[in-house]
Amino acid sequence: MKIAIAGKGGSGKTTIAGILTRLLAERGQNVWAIDADSNPNFGVTLGVAQDTMKSAKPMPASILKEVALEGGKTAMQLAMPARQVAQEFGTRVSDRVTLLGMHTIEHAGAGCACGGHARVRNLLSGILKEEGVVTVVDMEAGLEHLSRGTDRHVDMLLLVTEPYFKALETARRAAELARELGIPRIVAVANKFRGEDDLAAIRNYADKHGLEIVGEIPYDEEIQRADLAAEPPRLDVESAAVSSVRKLIGRLEI
Repeated sequence: MKIAIAGKGGSGKTTIAGILTRLLAERGQNVWAIDADSNPNFGVTLGVAQDTMKSAKPMPASILKEVALEGGKTAMQLAMPARQVAQEFGTRVSDRVTLLGMHTIEHAGAGCACGGHARVRNLLSGILKEEGVVTVVDMEAGLEHLSRGTDRHVDMLLLVTEPYFKALETARRAAELARELGIPRIVAVANKFRGEDDLAAIRNYADKHGLEIVGEIPYDEEIQRADLAAEPPRLDVESAAVSSVRKLIGRLEI
């Protein structure tokens, strides 16, 4: 199973990606966590130390090679098996979780992150069921990953939205683009709602635009505390958010 998690900036997609990854590992599944955001924070939600994050290297351009196609055209594809990419360039978070980074913008004026998107797209294409892993991808905020087809080869797009028009509109637009890419399953998560009015607004919007809501995660002070402390949310304390993500896993049928 390959799951891409997307949404408007600030919607909580990285936090949910982190909790989801850790809960999957907790129940015995091997997970490749791919940070496909050029402003990477996936490692923080997984509990990776800051020094480790700073020393981790993103997947290099050398994982891809150019191949000749019919008609004189060329294309890029993985230069090595996906498992080798994970072993050589991944950061071991735990016995069950490996973190892979796409690209980090280190200098102003350095140009687009096109190469990073290409590496993630081709890696996802090369991950086979035989790998025996669940892949969770924290996508870049917004819609560019869909215009580049970065998540073309995932099995599911999980759209995280808050009870605000801009976040809901981002989810709707993302769903439309994902259908064009042919992503098999496109679902939404209602996040950070503070009451029934918030939840009703998300449900009504989703129903109007044909979005399937598979999870409802309330605003949780534990998430706020962890974020301010640059720590992963605690799993040993069954907070409202963690409990809701546990239920979400059941509905995702991973």
